[in-house]
Amino acid sequence: MTQKGTVRDADTKEFHLSADEAGAIASGTHGNPFSVLGVQNLENGFVARVFAPGADEITALTLDGKSAGQLRQGAVPGLFEGPIDITRRQPLRYAAANAHSAWEIDDPYSYGPVLGPMDDYFIAEGSHLRLFDKLGAHPIHHEGADGVHFAVWAPNAQRVSVVGDFNGWDGRRHVMRLRADVGIWEIFAPGVNTGSAYKYEILGPDGVRLPLKADPFARRAELRPATASIVAADLKHEWGDSAHRAHWSKVDARRQPMSIYEVHPGSWRRRADGTFMSWDELGDELIPYCVEMGFTHIEFLPVSEHPYDPSWGYQTTGLYAPSARFGEPEGFARFVDGAHQVGLGVILDWVPAHFPTDAHGLAHFDGTALYEHADPRQGFHPDWNTAIYNFGRREVSSFLVNNALFWAETYHVDGLRVDAVASMLYLDYSRKEGEWIPNKDGGRENLDAVEFLRQMNKAVYGSHPGIVTIAEESTSWPKVSAPVHEGGLGFGFKWNMGFMHDTLSYFQRDPIHRRHHHNDLTFGLLYAFSENFVLPISHDEVVHGKGTLLTRMAGDEWQKFANLRAYFGFMWGYPGKKLLFMGQEFAQRGEWSEARSLDWDHLDDPRHSGMQDLVRDLNRLYANTPALHARDCEPEGFEWLVADDSANSVYAWVRHAPGEKPVVIVANLTPGFRTGYKIPMPREGTWREIFNSDATIYGGSGKGNLGEVNARLEGGRVVAELTLPPLATLMFTPDRSGAG
Repeated sequence: MTQKGTVRDADTKEFHLSADEAGAIASGTHGNPFSVLGVQNLENGFVARVFAPGADEITALTLDGKSAGQLRQGAVPGLFEGPIDITRRQPLRYAAANAHSAWEIDDPYSYGPVLGPMDDYFIAEGSHLRLFDKLGAHPIHHEGADGVHFAVWAPNAQRVSVVGDFNGWDGRRHVMRLRADVGIWEIFAPGVNTGSAYKYEILGPDGVRLPLKADPFARRAELRPATASIVAADLKHEWGDSAHRAHWSKVDARRQPMSIYEVHPGSWRRRADGTFMSWDELGDELIPYCVEMGFTHIEFLPVSEHPYDPSWGYQTTGLYAPSARFGEPEGFARFVDGAHQVGLGVILDWVPAHFPTDAHGLAHFDGTALYEHADPRQGFHPDWNTAIYNFGRREVSSFLVNNALFWAETYHVDGLRVDAVASMLYLDYSRKEGEWIPNKDGGRENLDAVEFLRQMNKAVYGSHPGIVTIAEESTSWPKVSAPVHEGGLGFGFKWNMGFMHDTLSYFQRDPIHRRHHHNDLTFGLLYAFSENFVLPISHDEVVHGKGTLLTRMAGDEWQKFANLRAYFGFMWGYPGKKLLFMGQEFAQRGEWSEARSLDWDHLDDPRHSGMQDLVRDLNRLYANTPALHARDCEPEGFEWLVADDSANSVYAWVRHAPGEKPVVIVANLTPGFRTGYKIPMPREGTWREIFNSDATIYGGSGKGNLGEVNARLEGGRVVAELTLPPLATLMFTPDRSGAG
């Protein structure tokens, strides 16, 4: 059999690569080097060809080390070819030498493909749910050799090479094989080891060489400012969290206590020299702290690889790679496992809404708008100067859905909080008239993003029943947390941005004016059960000049602390799961910065340590009292007792759970000390005061009800006379011997 692009030597009758073909190999522009390099079967036997710049002589070797023949210089420097003594097509390696050194070369072109037709089928259909096992870099044993399989989607590229420290970053050495039906390029690179740095060298459709690209599916990356991907071994961790996962797979998360501690892992605490703590160091300190504080979950700001520290991880260039800032990926697995073994869940902030336009990232990945829309009215985000994913492209949607599945499967995460959902849902988000393109029906809804979110939630909940997904969605989009089969987006929960806005606005007001804004705290109950809500006091509330929760409270120093204690009591008694950003649990004074540790020295001040004690006690009370959590998302779990006393700024309500003792919550949100305040009660009997934010142990004035109050029938209704401390929230539950 003759080979296209070869010429026959008149004397030896052997076939040689033509000058044009050889030149294309040497310049790295050959469209299909697999057709000419490696082992080729010609009409007079097998021929081997290898491109080995710097070599003066080459000997072909079988994998067991036997010589298969000496190769001769080809039509261009560095190209060697010649007949070889083998009886069947098989992989080869080469012994190379020049005047100064000798080395061996593993031949990637003598190996067959790794991906198969079923991969092509599911990838083309957009239904492949194991892409993270197929694309990216995977150490494997293939056709008798150990090496790494590389695969990347770049359908419009003229040529793609994998380059790295294993080939001198030479794009001519590992030009990849194109699977034309799906636009995926792949190559098995024998001899490449884990820990190798690599990128993809891509010639765009116009033949222009693009900036080197990091691997979209890389599972490890270099520490910034370096940007290469790293070949990672399969995660080798012996998980010990089966009991934790089994529990969450069997329960309804809506009826479980969820008090979430939101953490930026780079600034919660730092080493003495100011450097980042590793995942193992964080595990030694953060996990016990959260257990002691009574939190049920840790939610991390994005931990996937990102180039710019002040983005806090929200502009990611490596969705599949835990950031190198905190050590190797196995460290993150150990952290999650350690958290699970003491009952803590781990939630990750996840960013499928947009991506940065750094040259090594996804932007114009193959020389075209591949992951993003080409039209800036659809593909550019004006708020963050980032690119918007093209959710209508099957491969892009699949890339993101697979990423959600990857974190759930590989790292056992308990949840994904999806960032900036509102920006995904609306085509005119942050855009003026004429700056956006309507959907096919002429509307402003991003129908492709809606479908993506539904598919993502179906895939995640369908394969990982213990997981939760949480939407950061700030509009009135209906049924965000309703199942897809009921017309919803399929999230488990939604952040209650209205609660955050209204309550903080209220507590910033001087108490003398609060009577005029009484409905700031009652309005939220009109929609409190329209979604499954998380009440978030997040990082967004303590940055960009907003100060901190403490500095935003009204009044003098004493009143600021009292207001914040009352606010936390109000929030923990209000229906909905809880989320608090790190540092607010001890009333940090300084605005948060990602560049330094929290101000832990505040805890030397009893006012701050008292606030920490209050949050700890609220968490434990919330978790151990079903009435405070078991009907967080259902209207039968809430009933107003006093909703209209705007003159005194007093609020009271009761929380219920079937078969459990109710809890009455009362908030006096002025500095006025009130005695003999009558409040309707759910039943007669003795009610114990189980929480008082004005207690001296928290830094309060110590006023209260001496541990209990009596509810009695008066004028046809049950009432109790309460002492209401200034700027305080109280909680009561029936005594066992009385109203139980």
